[in-house]
Amino acid sequence: MELKRVVVTGLGVLTSIGLSLEEFWSNCLAGKSGIARITHFDPADFSVKIAGELKGFNAEDHIDKIEARKMDRFVHLAIGASDAALKDSGLDLGLTDRSRVGVLVGSGVGGIGTLEAQHTNLMTKGPSRVSPYFVPMMIVDMAPGVVSMRHGLKGPNFATVSACASGAHAIGEAFRILQMGKADVMVAGGAEAAVTPITVAGFASMKALSRRNDEPDRASRPFDRERDGFVLGEGAGTIVMETREHAEARRARIYAEVIGYGASADAYHMTAPDPEGEGAARAMALALEDAELGPEDVSYINAHGTSTQYNDKIETVAIKAVFGGHASRIPVSSTKSMVGHLLGAAGAVELVVCILSIRDGKIHPTANLDNPDPECDLDYVPGTARRSAVKTALSNSFGFGGHNVSLIVAAYKS
Repeated sequence: MELKRVVVTGLGVLTSIGLSLEEFWSNCLAGKSGIARITHFDPADFSVKIAGELKGFNAEDHIDKIEARKMDRFVHLAIGASDAALKDSGLDLGLTDRSRVGVLVGSGVGGIGTLEAQHTNLMTKGPSRVSPYFVPMMIVDMAPGVVSMRHGLKGPNFATVSACASGAHAIGEAFRILQMGKADVMVAGGAEAAVTPITVAGFASMKALSRRNDEPDRASRPFDRERDGFVLGEGAGTIVMETREHAEARRARIYAEVIGYGASADAYHMTAPDPEGEGAARAMALALEDAELGPEDVSYINAHGTSTQYNDKIETVAIKAVFGGHASRIPVSSTKSMVGHLLGAAGAVELVVCILSIRDGKIHPTANLDNPDPECDLDYVPGTARRSAVKTALSNSFGFGGHNVSLIVAAYKS
């Protein structure tokens, strides 16, 4: 069967540097950091006291107060980003066959905040004080479920859970559904609200987090020789994708076209990447093959770029393995240098960045890249944004468990 072309018509983001698309993008281009001392709980006794929290987000701006209390914060964020993306798309759901509109939203840990709070209730007040909403508040699939209920969307609906690749997997699988003609429109992305005591304590115990508590805005420093771990962030990213026929029939504004999706497994270690970068390289190669592109056709890479010793070095190795001599000529930057690591939401937010780079012909910088690691020797766009005619962009997302996803978007040509 002939695969359908898939285009992007709506974008929505919630991050520590912006609760709207244009505020987020403006701050990205300025290299502004959203990392600060944690306020969701008192971090005084923690070795890590910093994170990328949302500033000014109020769930009740989006959801009825009583209903909001029945949902975890990660679902609040999924709703906020999805509402924004649907509004941005201009899609009139009243004139749309909602049985042909689906929702895929991924999350790495889902309702971890609810789990902590209800476990405290259990231990201090007894089993009768555990909320009857505990289970539906905690489970990851409630994000796409609630978004679909909110808008009456009855197409394919499920969640992807693959750690830090979750949001990218959601977009990739939604892309496949549209290609196969199983839906006309898909709302897809990721949401995460994991700045909680147990999450921070757990990552800190792994020695995975930066402890640059006195310089929070300089703590996330991908590819820098002095990086000492990633910075936890929260947020959400959602895109609206449609088949080309559906978008053109309603004369939608089209941001870009999704043209490639590659997924692989390292089959190596629970938390460490394959030291040869084989799995990551294979995901990129599969995405290029899917898009029918050569390495020289990619004009920008949004790196997974976590600011950890292993990831940054091994991602560099993987990029070189796939792109060969062209690798040194491709601008590569890390959004995590400003917003921190959004875990399951990271891949979705970073694909939005790729799409905006195509729209505006601009590449945001990798912040805090002051002393490049000699083993990380690609063009990471240090310091300041760059004007560049981005025709095709690739976004990488890699997760604990050895999950690898690469997505490719391109400037739309009718």
